[in-house]
Amino acid sequence: MKKILLLSDTHSYIDDQILKFVKQADEVWHAGDIGNLKVTDAIKALKPLRAVYGNIDDAVARSEFPLDNKFSIGDVSVWMTHIGGYPNKYNQRIREDITKNPPKIFISGHSHILKVQYDKTLNLLHLNPGAAGKHGFHKVRTMLRLQIIKGEIKNLEIIELAKRG
Repeated sequence: MKKILLLSDTHSYIDDQILKFVKQADEVWHAGDIGNLKVTDAIKALKPLRAVYGNIDDAVARSEFPLDNKFSIGDVSVWMTHIGGYPNKYNQRIREDITKNPPKIFISGHSHILKVQYDKTLNLLHLNPGAAGKHGFHKVRTMLRLQIIKGEIKNLEIIELAKRG
């Protein structure tokens, strides 16, 4: 069993509230727009991290993290990217590849809108954790938590953090 914390769009912001959930996870996945690498450094000091860079991330972040991170946890294939779209509206950059070789979990950030949606056509779960940072139009900071148990996605939870204010 793996306990995963999924977050995105921190925009250089990290606080004790986020780190409390990091400590409870086995692994943390960051879907881009990290901002200052102090965010990922703080996470990596506590738990293993998988991340991608986002459109606001600088050359330093882009040299440390990829645009796309494709990996497997047991029998669960994952594709994480920052700007990926969602079912029936995938980003043109990834559309052909995701159609030919869909993962079990597809993760994107960017919109600051928390979204959990099953793609029946491609038989995949699309996850967007919303935004954990304070920069943007969202009113509530959000993350997702899930478990991967014997090749299955279980116990998916929405985490609502303090209001953005």
